[in-house]
Amino acid sequence: MAFHQRSISLPSRPLSKVEDELHSIDTCISSPSTTIEVISDGLRRLGDIYSSVEEIMCLPSNRVCTSYQRRLLDGEMERSLQLLDLCNVMSEVFTELKAIIQDMQVYLRKGDGAVVQAKIQSFIRLVKNVKKHSKKSVKKVVSEKDCRIVKLMSEAREITTYLFESTLYLLSKQIVMPKLSLISMAFQKKNPVICNEEQLQALECCIGELEAGAGLLFRRLVQTRVTLLNILSS
Repeated sequence: MAFHQRSISLPSRPLSKVEDELHSIDTCISSPSTTIEVISDGLRRLGDIYSSVEEIMCLPSNRVCTSYQRRLLDGEMERSLQLLDLCNVMSEVFTELKAIIQDMQVYLRKGDGAVVQAKIQSFIRLVKNVKKHSKKSVKKVVSEKDCRIVKLMSEAREITTYLFESTLYLLSKQIVMPKLSLISMAFQKKNPVICNEEQLQALECCIGELEAGAGLLFRRLVQTRVTLLNILSS
C-alpha cells in the first residue's frame, strides 16, 4: 500500500524535468547561432521527451481522467495526426534532399555544371514547397493550466513545428548564397573537386542525421498516440 502511495506522488517530479528539458530545447533552437547539428540533436531529444510523456501518462495517478481532461486529450488525438503528417513529410523530404546532394557529387565529379545547377534548383524548390506545408500543418493550442500533461504536449508540438521550420531555413542557407561556395569552389582551377566534395559530404551527413532524427521522432509520436488512444478507450 505504501508503494502504491509513492507511485501516485511521482508525476510532479518527472513532469517538471520534462518541462525543463523542453524549455532547454526551445532555447537551443531559438538561438541565432543554432546549427543543423543542434537541430538534429533537438529531434532526438524531442523523441525522448515524447517517451517520457508517454511514461507519465501511464502512471496510476494519470490513468483516470475527468470528462474535462478527456476532452482535452481527445483534442490531442486529432492534433497528433497533424504532427505525425508533418513529421512523415519531413522524413521524406530529408530522404529526397540527401539523394539530390548525392547526385550533385556525381555530376560535380563529371564536371557537368549545368546538371549541378539543375540539382540546386531542385533542392531549393523542395525546401520552399515543404516550408509552406509546415506553416499550415500544426496549429498552436493553449491548454488549460489544470492539465499539465496536455499543456506540455501542446508546447512540445509547437516546438517540434518550429524546429522543422528552422531546419528548412538552415538547409536553404547551405545552398542559396550570394557567392555559391559549393559550386564556385568546385570549378576553381585549384582543388576543383576535393574541397567542394568535402562540403557536400558533410551536408549529406547532416541531412542523414536529420532523417534519422525525424524517423525516431515519428516512431515515438506513434507510440504516444497509441497510449492516448488506450487511455481514452479505458
